[in-house]
Amino acid sequence: MDLKNKVALVAGGASGLGREVCVDLARAGALVAVLDRDEQGVRAVAESLPRGLAIPADITDAASVEEAVERVCAEFGTVHININTAGVVDAGKIVSRGKPGSFDDFHRVVNINLCGTFNVMRVAIAAMLRNDPEDGERGVVVNTSSGAAFEGQPGQAAYSASKAGLIGLALPIARELAGKGVRINTIAPGLFDTPMSAGLPQAVRDGLTAEIPEPSRLGRPEEFARLVRDIVGNGYLNAECIRLDAAVRMSHR
Repeated sequence: MDLKNKVALVAGGASGLGREVCVDLARAGALVAVLDRDEQGVRAVAESLPRGLAIPADITDAASVEEAVERVCAEFGTVHININTAGVVDAGKIVSRGKPGSFDDFHRVVNINLCGTFNVMRVAIAAMLRNDPEDGERGVVVNTSSGAAFEGQPGQAAYSASKAGLIGLALPIARELAGKGVRINTIAPGLFDTPMSAGLPQAVRDGLTAEIPEPSRLGRPEEFARLVRDIVGNGYLNAECIRLDAAVRMSHR
C-alpha cells in the first residue's frame, strides 16, 4: 500500500516506538491520527506533524475507541492503516513468598496489551472494510508483540502471555478477512532505546546490551518505524510475525 494520502491510526502514538511510527508515516505522506491516553503527549505529537490529529482515548474502553475512530473518519474520511504499539510492562511472580500473585495485576496487563489492541483493531478494521480497494487492498494492521512472547523471563507471565496472544491473533483474523483486502502482521521487537528503557539504571542497560549479539546495542525507534513502513508497503506479507531484535534470545534468568 502506498502511504501517500493514506490515513493511519497509531495507538500508543504519544511516546516511544509509537511516536516514531507517527513521525515516519507522516514523513511518507500519510495523514496520522495519534491515539493515546496521554492527552498532553497526544497533542504534542499531533501538532508536530504536517497532518496530525490528536485522539485522546483509552484503548481498553469500547465506547472510547468507537468514538475515536468515528472522529478519525469524520476528520480524515476513513482508516487505511492501524498500527498498535500501546502497552505496559509489569513484573510479578505467580507465587511470591508463599502467597498467590496478584490476579488484578495480571488482568491489567493482559487487558491493556492484548484486549486493548483487539479493541482498536476491531473498530479500525470495520472502517477499512468500507474502503474502495486499491490494487486489491483496503487496509493494513501492524501489531506490536515482544521477544518476551518467545523467551519470557521469571516474573513476566502477564507480559509474555499478552504479547504471545497478539501473535496468536494474526492468523485467524487474516483468514477471516481473506478476500476482503485487509492484511494483519506483527512485529516482535527486542530491546529498544525508548523512554521505558531510558529509565533503567545504566548498569542494567549495559547488562541488557551485552546480551545482544549483532549489532550489540539497543534498537533505535526509527528502525522499528522503518519495518512498519516496509510491512505496509509489501502487499504479499500477511499473518506473519517478524522478530526485530539483533538475534537476541533472552536467558532464563
